[in-house]
Amino acid sequence: MRSLGDGHITVNQLVRHFTDERAAIGQTTIYRHLEKLAAAGKIRKYLLNDGSSACYQYIDDETKCREHFHLKCEICGSVIHADCELLDKIERHLLSMHDFQIDMLKTIFYGSCGKCLGSTQTMRNAP
Repeated sequence: MRSLGDGHITVNQLVRHFTDERAAIGQTTIYRHLEKLAAAGKIRKYLLNDGSSACYQYIDDETKCREHFHLKCEICGSVIHADCELLDKIERHLLSMHDFQIDMLKTIFYGSCGKCLGSTQTMRNAP
């Protein structure tokens, strides 16, 4: 995962990567290790829109993903890194007023991105 960068990677992409590297690693082994890495906080797991698959992102101590929220489109599966002053205020508010610290590595807002909303709106307005 580290060598593939901090992008969002599927199991199929990992299988292709290992096949290209001529490493005989099966899909079940990949899933098992991804679950262990996610439980250890080394990678982040995002469920895709159909709930039957996921993508993963490598996280290390230098990764900036500890400093912002994530928005996950349930239609196309894209992940948006939300560097937003308002969300930062919400994080501080929850800590100061409710004595609750949000784990940015595990906090993901699910919804629809602007691109998908545009295509959905266009479909809704069609005759």
